[in-house]
Order: sequence, then C-alpha cells, then structure tokens
Amino acid sequence: MDSTVEAPQDVIPARLLQGQKALVTGANSGIGKATAIALGGAGADVVVNYVTGREVAEKVVEEIASFGVRAAAYEADVSQEDQVVAMMDRMVQEFGTIDVLVANAGMQRDARFTEMTLAQWQKVLDVNLTGQFLCAQEATKEFRRRGVVPEVSRSAGKIICMSSVHQLIPWAGHVNYASSKGGVQMMMQTLAQELAPEKIRVNAVAPGAIKTPINREAWETPEAQKDLLKLIPYGRIGDPDDIANAVVALASDLMDYVVGTTLYVDGGMTLFPGFATGG
Repeated sequence: MDSTVEAPQDVIPARLLQGQKALVTGANSGIGKATAIALGGAGADVVVNYVTGREVAEKVVEEIASFGVRAAAYEADVSQEDQVVAMMDRMVQEFGTIDVLVANAGMQRDARFTEMTLAQWQKVLDVNLTGQFLCAQEATKEFRRRGVVPEVSRSAGKIICMSSVHQLIPWAGHVNYASSKGGVQMMMQTLAQELAPEKIRVNAVAPGAIKTPINREAWETPEAQKDLLKLIPYGRIGDPDDIANAVVALASDLMDYVVGTTLYVDGGMTLFPGFATGG
C-alpha cells in the first residue's frame, strides 16, 4: 500500500480577487494606498481615487501594475455627486464593471465642541459620510445591472465602508469625526439589510490606532507612542497593511456569508483597557 500523502491543494488561493475590478477612494496615501496595493496583489484591477496629489496617485498605480494587473488613477471629490457619478461611469467604460468598492476617503477637522465651526462640522460629514453614501449608491447601480457572475464571485458586488473605532468610542475634541463614523456604522448596516437579498454584501472595517499621516502627532514621538500604547492591549500600533489585509479578506468569497458586520482591527482598543484592572 502506497503510504505517500499527496500535498493538499491550496485552500486559500494566492490571488483571492483574480479578475475582479476594485475602486478605492482616498487611495493615494495611508490606509487607502495600502488597501489599493493589497487588492492589486490579490489579483484585482484597481482604480486609485484621489482628490489632490496626482503624482503620488500615479506612483501607487505603478506599484499596483507591477503585479500584472490593470490600474488607473481617477481624480474625484467623493462629496460631490456629479464627480462620483462621472468617476463610476468612467470606471465601467474603461474597466468594464466594478466588483469591489472600498469607501475609504476620510478626513479630520478637529476642534473642541464650542469652537468647532459649522464649516468644519459640515466638511467632515460631507466627505466621511455623504461621500460613502454617494459612492455606494453608484456602485450598487452597476452591481444590479450586471448581477452575479459566478466565475468571478459568488456575490453581485461588495461594498466595504471604512469606519473607525470611534463609531463606538466617543472622542472629545473630534465630535464631527466621531459622528460621521457613527453614521457610517448605521448606514452600512442599513444598506446591508436592504441589499443582501440581491447578493450584494456590505460590511465595514473599523481601524484603531494606525500609523498614517492623518494621526502622525499621536505616534511619531516616543512620548506620544507611550501614551497611545496604554489604549492598545496588544502592545503595538497598527500598520496600514493590517487594515489592507482585512479588506482583501472581506472582499473575497472566503467571507461570502459575512454581511452587515464591522470588523474591528484595533489591537483590542475596543476592549476598553482602562477596565482591565477593575476600573
């Protein structure tokens, strides 16, 4: 009897998103950049959205293209409906369709509550919440038009909303940002409930403390890093790749039964570590 055991076939394919078309908003820096590159590495063709910094966006495109997939940089302000519609129309024309939307574009305009201007409040809500609404709306129209293509994916489309631990944790001095992310949570769940019967999966990723330009002051000095680590039970500050890997997994058919869920990628920040010793 031959006792030789054949090597098992790969359970998790190396290119999870082969043949899929992805759009990542705010993808020329930080989490968006890492996510766009990771999607390309997983086999997807990727549109890199940006609102400023075309040269940087083009460098991201070059890195994605090195994986042997297609990539392009599209300029659009996600808070402006006409620009979102034009961006999606262009993607469908040039790439054929969209399979994955990562609604990542976001910003902060920080101030204490009574000093925060209406403009600061409105701008953050416009980009962080309305921008995700507009992009999801246009992507859904294409998902519905195309339907499920079984050889590409088990679902008709995937929407991944970039939220934050601050959809759960209040954040003094950042009421506009925290409110926008709380809104993202409920928007995501409502869209997931409405669209699931059409095989459109909507989920969210909620990063904790990640080393990106938007929060450099919170981690770039030893003193700031020491204070921040008090809030992270796992003992390290996150890297953009931590978020990118979570997005790739959620976008793949490995997560086909995951609908309306927020995946917290935060090193345990939402475990409220201040209560670890009894409060």
